[in-house]
Amino acid sequence: MHALRRCLSDRAPIVGLAALLLAGLAAPAQATSDAAMREALAAAREERFDAIDASAVAGHRLRSYIDYHRLRAALPGASPERVNRFIADNADSPLAEWMRGRAITAYGEAEQFDALLAVADGEPAGATRRCHYYTALLENDATRAHEGGRTLWHTGHSRPAACDPLFDRLRARGVIDARAVWERAMLAWQAGNSRLMDYLLAMLDKRWHTAVTTAEKARETPRRLRQAPDCLGPRCAATDGFYRAAMARLIRDDTQAAFDGWHSIASRITVTSAARRTIEEELAFYALVRETPGTLDWVDSVLPTLDSERLRELRVRRALAERAWRDVRRWIDSMPADEREKSRWQYWLARAGEQLGDNAAAQAHYRRAAGERNFYGFAAADRLGQPYAFNMARYDVDDATRERIAALPMVQRTHALMDISEPGLATSEWLHAVRRASPQRARALGAYAAQQARTGHESWPARLVQTTIAGEMWDALAWRFPRAYNDAFTRAARHNNVDAYLLMAIARRESAYNPRVRSPAGALGLMQLMPGTARDVSRALGLDAPDTYDVLDPALNVRLGSAYFSETLARYRGNRLAAIAAYNAGPGRVDLWLDEHRAESFDLFVEAIPYRETRHYVQAVLTYRVIFQHLAQDADDGATLLHPAEKQARYHPSLIAADNG
Repeated sequence: MHALRRCLSDRAPIVGLAALLLAGLAAPAQATSDAAMREALAAAREERFDAIDASAVAGHRLRSYIDYHRLRAALPGASPERVNRFIADNADSPLAEWMRGRAITAYGEAEQFDALLAVADGEPAGATRRCHYYTALLENDATRAHEGGRTLWHTGHSRPAACDPLFDRLRARGVIDARAVWERAMLAWQAGNSRLMDYLLAMLDKRWHTAVTTAEKARETPRRLRQAPDCLGPRCAATDGFYRAAMARLIRDDTQAAFDGWHSIASRITVTSAARRTIEEELAFYALVRETPGTLDWVDSVLPTLDSERLRELRVRRALAERAWRDVRRWIDSMPADEREKSRWQYWLARAGEQLGDNAAAQAHYRRAAGERNFYGFAAADRLGQPYAFNMARYDVDDATRERIAALPMVQRTHALMDISEPGLATSEWLHAVRRASPQRARALGAYAAQQARTGHESWPARLVQTTIAGEMWDALAWRFPRAYNDAFTRAARHNNVDAYLLMAIARRESAYNPRVRSPAGALGLMQLMPGTARDVSRALGLDAPDTYDVLDPALNVRLGSAYFSETLARYRGNRLAAIAAYNAGPGRVDLWLDEHRAESFDLFVEAIPYRETRHYVQAVLTYRVIFQHLAQDADDGATLLHPAEKQARYHPSLIAADNG
């Protein structure tokens, strides 16, 4: 029926419709075949190949998935010729690269290095496979193997056991020498990996004794850094690494002590200019983040010598917090041109111009900022009283193109995987096709996904959003922001007296419309509810406590998420900026920020949010809400970034409702 609806909605030719109706007579047979494939795939995953009815799945579109598991189970005994034949036969499917990766792992573990190189296609992904690959290359291309091995070695974290043979051979050849061991030990120190640091330091001979004992003492008591020798290791080879690591640890533990210590030793120690810049960049960063007393003049003196975008951003935000508008202008003007031209900095140059009485410059900066489709672009347009720049593109395809897309093998496999309840594999098939497609075909695939999102399975809206990302179709707004789950959002908005577009924007930011997504922290579904929050809200609504699968149901997820957001909105007297920040970071943190920063305007409040993730979250949700409203109305009229009260509000504790204070 889905295929019939697709054909009707596309105004398919009568002959195509007749063929589809005739094909429908075979539906029971297809259902039987799908059931057999579902059972066969489950058996193949468990390597129960004798339980598979080969005749029942022989002609199925997904037969290659069974072949994949069969070949994987045969590794490393299967020949590289057989593996390469499978890769070639499935070149248009993600199965090809999955098989290549499995073969590299299996051949590497079995030390069948000729076979590994026969199936490899350049450096593979993942540390384990990279280590197997460069071990295999040692006898064939020593230069590449040495370079790749050194890169893998240079980390403060432990590597998989598969890397041990490579590292042992590189040490035997002198490619990884004592200096490389020391450098990695210092990286481990910086990363807080004491076990790895001790393991590495034990490899060093007596020539490194002073350096080793100095590092061990400084690790135990960071303030001993001041007593460390100017030169460490043979020919001072340990000095750079030691001071980078020791300062990094001290900066994180006690920035004030690190600042004082650095100024007592900086002039006497022998470190390279690169190491000095690394230390000073880290010190300046933490001094700004922690607002360490007595450090700002020093930060201003070294910042021009450090090519650091994050430092320039922090310095402007510090100036904004202090309402030092000349410094705002000074530090933005010091940015490289491509950075300075971003709407965020053009907006703040305009605000600085207004405060300094330079209205002509302010208007020019606002106009440049207003050309972009984001939070600051929309805020600048509001300042100018002009429409928002949506910069929207529409990619239409004709019926013939749509039919050709539907007939592509990878598209048919996508649907076949969904038919056997494998939405994850279906998405892998689909995105593999998008990433390999030309821009023109990617747009055609996007059009097809958009149609499916309107009429097909619930996984298609998320797949459509992912299509725009994989195909870099940033201006295809109707595809990036589909009207999915509209009934659920409309109903929840009405019940909770919350704007439906705002709920859509939160869900779009939280889950990209994937109803089954689970975050590493345990948040669930469209609106990424924590299980505890879901239980509390359900109890308040008089509902039974939901289990995990209940919370993943889109209708219930939206109902609970919207009710929770409504409570948060009431906490902040209807102010959406504070409520959105609280939805992401928690009300306790937002209450603290309102008390600490006390901003007199919405834009200064947003810039004062300490967490980058939450700053971006607030900006994105408000921007997405405008886009959803614009798409629904298909006009500029009515699409607004902020309410008048939000523009005029003072962002301090008075924003918190009395019963929450």
